[in-house]
Amino acid sequence: MTHTLDQLQISLPSPEQRITPDWKNAERLQIWVKRDDLIHEVISGNKWRKLRQSIRYAQTNHIQHIVSFGGGHSNHLHALGYVCSALKIKLTAIVRGHYHNNDTPMLRDLKAWQADIQFVDRKTYQLRDDDAYLAALSQQYPNAMFIPEGGSSAHALTGVSEILRELRQTYDYILAPVGSGGTLAGLIAGASAQISDKQANIIGIGVLKGQDYLEKLVSNLLLKQALGPVQQANWHIEHGFHFNGYAKTTPELTAFCQHVNHTLGIPIEPVYSGKLFWAAKKLIEQNTFAKDSRILLLHTGGLQGARN
Repeated sequence: MTHTLDQLQISLPSPEQRITPDWKNAERLQIWVKRDDLIHEVISGNKWRKLRQSIRYAQTNHIQHIVSFGGGHSNHLHALGYVCSALKIKLTAIVRGHYHNNDTPMLRDLKAWQADIQFVDRKTYQLRDDDAYLAALSQQYPNAMFIPEGGSSAHALTGVSEILRELRQTYDYILAPVGSGGTLAGLIAGASAQISDKQANIIGIGVLKGQDYLEKLVSNLLLKQALGPVQQANWHIEHGFHFNGYAKTTPELTAFCQHVNHTLGIPIEPVYSGKLFWAAKKLIEQNTFAKDSRILLLHTGGLQGARN
């Protein structure tokens, strides 16, 4: 039996929802949320956007084994694990850290989906983009397809860029969280390919300590798409809202996420979407955006990563 992408029942396009938050100066603007968290109950948000073209490539080329990387709470590995299980593709997940006696909810799901989980120490994990290390893994797993951490491959940019073609209106600013760089690079690539007198300014919200590092990740992904600096849309990354590191939070941020969920009916978590909404609130309070600007927040899902 052939297993196809259609059986995953992905719900696209995701809706654009107007919000009126109780933030200082918010009434001066039009604020919308692209609800990619509603794409699928498991393969949420940008994870499906970044995986779709890779999975299509694997199926077209009859690849039956995928190897990828992530931490013990990885949204990417979680989505990939579900997809591989549904489509009967073997997954080897190379996981940073040793969780042999301390399973996370994500790892329990991967085990239930029959993934092959290989734990490595942090020093080894740092080699995940090293050519020699990947060559050795290729020998260990012959005929496997490798997908980078976070799903941020060249294939990912094509999938993410489709977001812009779905939009029902134009925006002055598009804000998105940045972790592995693929989502921001895909938005930039999509905007750069548009024929329009007015392109949106694309603002990434860094969710980890990564000034210069995140910019390099994004630029390298764009180079693989042969997008030179002159052609690129206007973009930058804000680095003041990471709360001291990836997956780091504070009681204030946690309370803010709960408040957004309660007042706006939009579930957010402190790893990705919470920092995006927090950054938007602070930038709006600082009058960063001109009056009557249209602002779109890209909700990239990832809610499973907040499970305990």
